[in-house]
Amino acid sequence: MAKAIHAMFRVIDEARSVEFYKNAFGLDVADRLDFDDFTLVYLRNASADFEVELTINKGRTDPYDLGEGYGHMAFCVDDLDSEHSRFESAGYSPRKIVEFKRDGSLLARFFFVQDPDGYQIEVLQRHGRYT
Repeated sequence: MAKAIHAMFRVIDEARSVEFYKNAFGLDVADRLDFDDFTLVYLRNASADFEVELTINKGRTDPYDLGEGYGHMAFCVDDLDSEHSRFESAGYSPRKIVEFKRDGSLLARFFFVQDPDGYQIEVLQRHGRYT
């Protein structure tokens, strides 16, 4: 059976992106591979085996066009309200908390935040299938 291992994002500023993912989600650099034309940085924390791979193409200064096909990545947290407040205090400008219900039952509580390169990230309260 296949196992999901990472999601890759192309970023412009390695230090800025590493700092964002460290402060926002507690992800630390697990590995860094430097090549002539690009660098790969793998980020993770103890909560999951899944990693975020940052790809930094050397010499690139223009932001990437994320197009209309990219959706989002998601993280779940124990206390959505305190995380939302923490993101606001950090200056990450999270969008408002949304409650998603079906037939009157809560399916999910979440907010979105954008990383320094414009990628959308959903932050969900641990609940139901999001544990």
